[in-house]
Amino acid sequence: MSFQEIIGIFSYPFVQRALLVGVVISFCAALLGVVLVLKRYSLIGHGLSNVGFASVALALAFQLPTLPVSIPIVIVASFLIMMISQKKSSNGDVVIGIVATASLALGVVITAWSGGFNVDVSNYMFGSILAINRQDVILSMVLGIVVIALFVLFYNRLFLITYDENYAKATGVNVTFYQFLISFLTALTVVVGMRMMGTLLISGLIIFPAVIAKRLVNSFRGLVITAGLISVFCLVVGILVSFIFNIPTGASIVMVNVCTMIVVSLITKFINK
Repeated sequence: MSFQEIIGIFSYPFVQRALLVGVVISFCAALLGVVLVLKRYSLIGHGLSNVGFASVALALAFQLPTLPVSIPIVIVASFLIMMISQKKSSNGDVVIGIVATASLALGVVITAWSGGFNVDVSNYMFGSILAINRQDVILSMVLGIVVIALFVLFYNRLFLITYDENYAKATGVNVTFYQFLISFLTALTVVVGMRMMGTLLISGLIIFPAVIAKRLVNSFRGLVITAGLISVFCLVVGILVSFIFNIPTGASIVMVNVCTMIVVSLITKFINK
């Protein structure tokens, strides 16, 4: 495929919509991912994505609009995970694992009862740029503004609770509030990103850019900026690969992230010798 043909891909309206939605969602996911990875809550994205699958299956089974059904369910699930994880007697990873597995099983059962796996269910599971509509673009823009604005507004406090939660509490920061805020924003990002990335792969946008950025920079601000840039880069390349080789968008973007992580790991390992 020539360079002109590759550039021509971006002239398609559905590709332009996918880019608009994808850039916003990937950048927001990267911002949140930095906090979640550093606080070792990165698997919350995986747990919420499976809850999202169950909520989508429920909405499709009753022929209801997916977003209005999924958003409150995933938000409530995110609060429950965070609330249970904060208890000293509980293990956060175990809680997320239980919620993720149970939600995935419930989604499969609902799908089977409602007529089995069809194109709509498949699109939500693995992502499709063809399924993105004008409503998704508007919703992603609103979400992006909300997430970025809140992240910038509370940047210093998020930095404190990420690196030293005890010190943050000692200085009067309401740690619980900010933990639930991150949980809420993550839930929104997961739901909006499901259409393009798929419920089974959306957590990749949260985990990989932050992990890759950690290998390159050490400062919190550097992590945020680098993770955001890496996430957007992998998304654009992933959409191109998806279009060229006719593979699901979500899987393509995740595999580009995986390849980027491997390349960066090898380069940094070689440099640090």
